[in-house]
Amino acid sequence: MESSTAHSAATADTSESPRDPTTMSGLELLRAWADNPDDGRPSIGRLLGMRPVRVDEGSVSFSVAPQPDFANPLGTVHGGICATLLDSVMGCAVHTTLPAGVGYTTLELKVNYIRAVQTNDAELTGVGEIIHLGGRTATAEGKVFSADGRLVAHGSTTCIVFR
Repeated sequence: MESSTAHSAATADTSESPRDPTTMSGLELLRAWADNPDDGRPSIGRLLGMRPVRVDEGSVSFSVAPQPDFANPLGTVHGGICATLLDSVMGCAVHTTLPAGVGYTTLELKVNYIRAVQTNDAELTGVGEIIHLGGRTATAEGKVFSADGRLVAHGSTTCIVFR
């Protein structure tokens, strides 16, 4: 698998052409985002400050920095932040295996929380890896780690693939 930092010709030039999911494979689309994460497009990633760390075929990593606006009523990071990070990395791991014009969406998301995250903690990193890609469904697993490498949450997903 080729790392996003080592690719060149496989990535579309986003400065001259918009990212288009109908003409770019999932891997090309996500690598274009990784090459230009601050392009200003509205997205859940932009809303949460999610940043691509690594984009490979079948495996991706994104990071997000906890912030005060992520607090739940108890003052720790709301579990939905880790759930969203997991949904993103697991779904995008599936997406990296899909050709141009083929879509997907989450059918099921399972999350296990291991420890609380403080709003002033350092960056969280989510890692998603595909387990199975079939004709109509795909499965993936993911983990969220704290900056010191401790497991914060883990999960699995089933996605439907629209061919």
